Amino acid sequence: MPVDRELPTQEAADLLALTREIADAELAPRAAQHEREERFPREVFRLLGEAGLLGLPFGEDVGGGGQPYAVYLQVVEELAARWASVALGVSVHTLACFPVDTAGTEAQRRELLPAMVGGDLLGAYCLSEAHAGSDAAAMRASAKDAGDGSWVATGEKAWVTHGGHADFYSTFLRTPDDGPRAISCFHLTPDLPGFSPAKPEEKMGLTASTTAAVRLDDVPVPADRLVGERGRGLGIALAALDSGRLGVSAVAVGLAQSALDVAVAYALEREAFGKRIVDHQGVAFLLADMAAAVESARATYLVAARRRDAGKPYARQASIAKLVATDAAMKVTTDAVQVLGGAGYTRDHPAERFMREAKVMQIFEGTNQIQRMVIGRHLAKEAAPAAG
Repeated sequence: MPVDRELPTQEAADLLALTREIADAELAPRAAQHEREERFPREVFRLLGEAGLLGLPFGEDVGGGGQPYAVYLQVVEELAARWASVALGVSVHTLACFPVDTAGTEAQRRELLPAMVGGDLLGAYCLSEAHAGSDAAAMRASAKDAGDGSWVATGEKAWVTHGGHADFYSTFLRTPDDGPRAISCFHLTPDLPGFSPAKPEEKMGLTASTTAAVRLDDVPVPADRLVGERGRGLGIALAALDSGRLGVSAVAVGLAQSALDVAVAYALEREAFGKRIVDHQGVAFLLADMAAAVESARATYLVAARRRDAGKPYARQASIAKLVATDAAMKVTTDAVQVLGGAGYTRDHPAERFMREAKVMQIFEGTNQIQRMVIGRHLAKEAAPAAG
């Protein structure tokens, strides 16, 4: 069912209407088959790029849409309601553009960003490693100063969304010359010698979204590919993740909304004991709890996004949104399968796919256990001045 949204401008309302039109015509009809075939929908991202949907939160001066984050996230949610893999891809692409946009030199922003945010290119974000997921500071992949301003990158990055399909990779590497824990950010492209993706992971869900490790075998990195100050990349990475967590929150809410819609439609048609199952209190209460979870999660991510748009600190709110929205998605999709009963366990209905897709959302962009740690630390820090 259509979501009743409060949008700041008529332009934003028109943008959401365009998104729904494209999503209904181009995403929804392809999703199930692509997911079954584990086929990456590069053509869909090109279409979204042509429509201007891959650069919405970036400035118009670099070819972006100039939209508030709260509007951009609602676009992501609408995409996710039709196809979560694609919506996740839009969120990851935005995450990959963040370092150049916020920390790049004027030359990098001028030369790189227009193609990145304008839809011609698709990005990936390389932070995690096999032994360093939530603990990003423990990464081992490195870039050594070659002495002439250029670098040589070595190691392997794991769990890279769009790995093997992306046109650029925002990559975080240890730069040992800058200190034992120093990390720097680099803008890498797959044409560099020694850069190669590994075999894609075989996953439970989001199977049309390719995830693969990226190997760096003495990759020569030109001097102008360093993004931000050398040795200061971890700060860029963590700031990007705050925004990325909001993207995942919006994807989770869109997925949960789809699951709710499927469950309500089924409950209106299926009859048991002489009446529609929606008229049985046990099912009606279950649907009511699902609706409450979806709308609460949506409100939570919008609060965080509006703080971001206002220039206020939002890291704690982003972690809360990610925690609330992805836990809600897991519960709502599981309950959707329950409402459909045996039918929900078959691939004749999308409920079982939604349930599989929801699980990973509690894991990536920082597990929900990490989100609880982050929230707790913020609470302790914020309360300390008052206690003193």
